[in-house]
Amino acid sequence: MAGRDEMSAIRLAIPTEASISVDWFNQCFASLGLQTQVAGFTAKQIGTGQIGKCIRYSFELKNVEAQTPDVPLSVIGKYPADDESSQMTGVALQNFLKEVRFYQQLQDRLQIKTPKCYFSEIIDQGPEFFVLLEDLAPGEQGDQLLGCDPLVAKAALTELVGLHAPSWCDQSLRGLTWLRDEELAQSSATMDMYRAELDGFIERFAPHLTEDEQWIIQQVGAVENSPFTASFPEPFALIHVDYRLDNLMIDRSDGGCKITALDWQSITLGAPMNDVAYFIGAGLEPEVRRPVEEDLVKGYYQDLLNAGVRDFGWEACWQNYRRGAFAGFAVTVIASMLVQRTERGDEMFATMARRHARHALDLNAQEFLI
Repeated sequence: MAGRDEMSAIRLAIPTEASISVDWFNQCFASLGLQTQVAGFTAKQIGTGQIGKCIRYSFELKNVEAQTPDVPLSVIGKYPADDESSQMTGVALQNFLKEVRFYQQLQDRLQIKTPKCYFSEIIDQGPEFFVLLEDLAPGEQGDQLLGCDPLVAKAALTELVGLHAPSWCDQSLRGLTWLRDEELAQSSATMDMYRAELDGFIERFAPHLTEDEQWIIQQVGAVENSPFTASFPEPFALIHVDYRLDNLMIDRSDGGCKITALDWQSITLGAPMNDVAYFIGAGLEPEVRRPVEEDLVKGYYQDLLNAGVRDFGWEACWQNYRRGAFAGFAVTVIASMLVQRTERGDEMFATMARRHARHALDLNAQEFLI
C-alpha cells in the first residue's frame, strides 16, 4: 500500500456521499498501485454507528482478467453522521481526527487485526473526513444488545493484546498530541461532562436500572476522586476506549473465530486493563460473565506475557481490571446524551449501563470511589 506522502501527492479530494464517483475510486486505487477499472458501483448503508456513517460500495469492474489479485470487489466508506449534533460531538471529542490519524500513523505499528485502509484524510478536525476500508464480509458485526459467549470473548481479548503489547509503556507515543493532549487530560473535563449529563441520563434510563445500579452510576459523579480523575496510569498503552461488540467484526467462516477491530475514533493512551474490563463488562450478560470472568482475564494476561510484556504481576493486573470496571461509565453516560437519539441507541445505552453497573458492583469496585 502506498504511504501517506505518496497518497497526498495525488491530492485526491475528500469525497462526500453525493460527490464520490467512478473516477474517484479509480484514482484512489491507482495511487495505491492497484490495476483496476471501476465501471460502476452500488451503495448501501450498513452498521449502527452513532457518530460515523458507513456505506458499502460494491463494484462493477471492467477487464476483470486484467485486475491485480488484491483489487477489492467491495469496500466500506466511512463519513461523519448526518446528524449535526453527532457531528459536533465528533469534532469536540476529536473522534474524526483520531480515526484518520490512527490509519495514517499507528495501524502499521500494531499487531491487532484491523481492516486494510485505502484512503484516510480529514480537513482540520472535521467534520469533513473520509476513510475507505476493506470490506470484511463474510465477517459479521457483533451485536451489543445480544452480547456474546465466552468463545467470542476469549478471541476478542486475545486480539486486544495486539494493541496493548506493542505500545506497552512506549514513551514516544506521548509526543502525539492528537492521541492524548496531556494538558487537557490532566483537567477535570471528563468528570465535568459526566456530572453535566448525569441527571438527564438517570431520568432517561432509570426505568431500566435497579436502585443499586443507579446508585453506583450516580456515586461516580458524587465523589471527588474516581478513575476519571486519576493521574497518567502506570503501566500505560494504546487503548481503544470503545472496544465492544458493535465495533468488532467476527468471522466464523472457517469454523474458528477471527476478530477484526473497527472504529478507532476514541483511541488514546491509558490503562490497558480498562479495555479488558470494558469489553467483558459490556459484552457478557452477568450470568454468563461471572463463571468465566477470572479465566478470561487470566487468558489475556498470559497472552500479554507471551507477547513480551514484563514487570506486570497478576495481582496488579487483577486490581487494575477491577478499577477498569468504571471505564464504560463515561462512554455510556456522556455519549448517550450527546449523540443523535435513536430507538436502538437508547436500548444499547440502557443495556450497557445495566451491565457496566452490575459489573462494578460484582467486583466491589466502589471501593475505588473516594
